Amino acid sequence: MKLIKGIMAVVLAGSVWVIPALAADKAYTEGTVWTITMIRVKPGMEDVYWRDILPTRKKIDEEAKKAGLLISSHILAGSNSNKEDFNVVFLDEYKNMAAFDGMEAKYDAILQKVIGTEDKQVQLMVKRSDLREIMGDKLMRELIVK
Repeated sequence: MKLIKGIMAVVLAGSVWVIPALAADKAYTEGTVWTITMIRVKPGMEDVYWRDILPTRKKIDEEAKKAGLLISSHILAGSNSNKEDFNVVFLDEYKNMAAFDGMEAKYDAILQKVIGTEDKQVQLMVKRSDLREIMGDKLMRELIVK
């Protein structure tokens, strides 16, 4: 029994030195964190959608940047490859995973300032559901090649 405990102690002590050495051998460093939202704008509604969303989104993004929440925001638009595909991608960049701690309350305050009451926010979301469908969201980390 003492032999097994001794071997385990040596293995554990050795792993303390091995794990950081393995991490140092990675071919990348961890970069910023991105939220990716994939949207399908309904056919023929693109111009209406852009007129509706872009001014509000710009104000929200500017407030989020001032508050130190958001690093950058990008929008990609293209064609669908089929009827079930998205044609718009929103990319929002954040410093790290810790940036998400308490983020909901901070964004709630920004939405209150930019859009108004919760009732107004709900009305806006319902209106937008006539123009588009959110196909999915992803949270991904950028890997920076060494």
